[in-house]
Amino acid sequence: MIAPGATLTPITPRVADTYLELVSDGDEHGAVGLVSALLDDGVPAQRIIVDLIGGAQRRVGELWAANQWSVAREHAATAVGERALAAVAARTLRQPHRGRIALACVDGEWHGLPARMFAELLRLDGWRVDFLGASVPGRHLIVHLHQTGPDAVALSCSIPTRLPRAHAAITACRAAGLPVIAGGRGFGPGGRYAERLGAQAWAATGEDAVARLATDWPPRNVTDLPLPDDESFLGDEEYTHLVRCRPQLIATAMDRLPIAYPPAADYDHAQLDATTEDMGHIADFLAAALYLAEPDIFLDFTSWTAGVLAARNVPATALSLGLSLIRDQLVDFPAATAMLSAALDELP
Repeated sequence: MIAPGATLTPITPRVADTYLELVSDGDEHGAVGLVSALLDDGVPAQRIIVDLIGGAQRRVGELWAANQWSVAREHAATAVGERALAAVAARTLRQPHRGRIALACVDGEWHGLPARMFAELLRLDGWRVDFLGASVPGRHLIVHLHQTGPDAVALSCSIPTRLPRAHAAITACRAAGLPVIAGGRGFGPGGRYAERLGAQAWAATGEDAVARLATDWPPRNVTDLPLPDDESFLGDEEYTHLVRCRPQLIATAMDRLPIAYPPAADYDHAQLDATTEDMGHIADFLAAALYLAEPDIFLDFTSWTAGVLAARNVPATALSLGLSLIRDQLVDFPAATAMLSAALDELP
């Protein structure tokens, strides 16, 4: 039985598996040929974008997390997906009739393909879309808005560490009189962080956003819209200290690592670089959690990281050591140490 409201897709499991094999092999010609054949057969472009290309990208991410694919292979597959999406766009030109939207990934957000898929869904629904790409600095976004005068702004954020910059962009858009619709996992379950940062709307998927924009949105008078109830938690003393001291925190943690974990004294350059990067992730996710006073941001990160490390046969002590080395430097900051301690308690 099909659930009420469910969307039937003509993308069969066999077609999806074939496409995944093509992107896995880096076969751009084959992938473009497949989506072109589907269009010739009358498959709606929206289903190709969402169910075929989008579905494959989700699977690619899962394969990387399970350590079945390398980062390089993941990037190569994403590049093929971008070319397949471009082929669909070239075959499905639409005359804009709804309005104009500026769409950008927030500063520091480099996952551009999901936003690009959303841009094509908007175009198919009759919007004129200025797709500004990945990692758009806030000041450049605002200059573009003043130059072009869109009806609304769509911001994509896949990783919570970019939320402080998303907040700055949303605030600037509101000051320019433009409503913001937010999307992406970075805004939390149900998009609960989007509203707290001042966005007027959030959508779980590109199709949800298209449906929202096609009905009663965007609002015409942003200045009349209510601001978040309480922004006092944003960027408090602990967050500011952590951001300013990030390089020192990481350097000190790396200096102390061989004492806490003697095998680290024999790490090669690649292992040292990877460990330093991991320390940086701990600091960045902790900062995001402090910025919004949301411990779940940090706990979700440590839980996910534990799974990724386990898939790579990294000793279970590695993450707990990293958390402890950071916590030991933040003894005067109760919120930060509480989050670190909670994460340590939840680890195996």
